[in-house]
Amino acid sequence: MDPLARELAALPPSLGPVRLIGVDGHAGSGKSTFAGRLAESLGGAPVLRLDDVATHEELFDWFGRLRAQVLEPLAAGRPAHWAPYDWVGRRFGPQRVLEPAPLLIVEGVGAGRRALRPWLARLLWMETPRERSWGRGRNRDGRELSAFWDEWERAEVAHFSDDPSRPFADVLVRQSGTGYEWTSGAPATAATPSSVTESHGLPRA
Repeated sequence: MDPLARELAALPPSLGPVRLIGVDGHAGSGKSTFAGRLAESLGGAPVLRLDDVATHEELFDWFGRLRAQVLEPLAAGRPAHWAPYDWVGRRFGPQRVLEPAPLLIVEGVGAGRRALRPWLARLLWMETPRERSWGRGRNRDGRELSAFWDEWERAEVAHFSDDPSRPFADVLVRQSGTGYEWTSGAPATAATPSSVTESHGLPRA
């Protein structure tokens, strides 16, 4: 994944001194795993997971808080102070500090929403189909969270119906048996898949 990381690192900053990289896709599509591997290839870049930003009451209505606590401070070159949500305790946990690093990955459903896109240097979309993604998520979380998944699926459908991310993705990422493959998100140029571990150029939107 190093060639992809080098291309992202060479992008101009999009959020003050920060290059903000969005990784979006359906719940259970493999965003967290991919973002973690990409962060390693970027030399340990920080990852902001939207699961830590959303709440039971605000599955998708969290952008105002993200903007005030994270985006605006980083855009000004200042550390961001924010508190992750505790899904078990149903409350916000201790405050964390996020420094304005050269690269920051924001990962989660809605990372490519229209309000966030102007702050992104690049938007990557995980191409795992919706039903397969949800099935993986349900299997991962077990029957005890089936009621939550019922609610989540309705909320995700409503969100992407009103505010789709995939049509605006710069890169479409697919997981293969040997790693990851990507194609350009631009319909006119989305052609032969290339391996992100062998690619020599990141598609531009």
